[in-house]
Amino acid sequence: MARPSRKDEILQAALACFTEVGVDATTIEMIRDRSGASIGSMYHHFGNKERIIAALYLAGTAQYAELLERGFAEVSGAEACIKLLVTSYIDWVVANPDWARFILHNRGRVEASELGEQLREANRQHYARIFQALAGYREQGLFKPMPVDCFSSVIIGPTHDLARNWLAGRTRSELVDCRELLAQVAWDSVRA
Repeated sequence: MARPSRKDEILQAALACFTEVGVDATTIEMIRDRSGASIGSMYHHFGNKERIIAALYLAGTAQYAELLERGFAEVSGAEACIKLLVTSYIDWVVANPDWARFILHNRGRVEASELGEQLREANRQHYARIFQALAGYREQGLFKPMPVDCFSSVIIGPTHDLARNWLAGRTRSELVDCRELLAQVAWDSVRA
């Protein structure tokens, strides 16, 4: 396994600080101390705390998108693709709960930052890839007719809600134990 880059070390140190003391209470000095990076390295890679926040957010969403992309390369069929959207999301959240909590609570902050357009573009590409993977099945009439902008919410909505509650400690069920149920619910919600 390759050694993490200095940039990745800084991001993971930032995540640890954000998890322990909160995003607002974390300082650049805390992240620098935790990562062992020099001030020069911190400013070279990021420039300021808001850019660290945005970079951490974008790295997390990119990691999930990569997981999903690998899954699309391995599965075929409308049902498998829809279920993959749910199971990949759950797998990423369960493997990265602190990162998932961070993403859940900081989207608006990143959207309002100087890197907001980068986030919006990453989201456009992510959803375009999903719709591309599903386009042939849609053309075959394998999905219920519904507005395109509702489609992803119908698929991931229940999973996102349970994940949010699980991350907040408000569920009795373990998220991973609901993986197959939520994948089936997603498929049942959109199949023709």
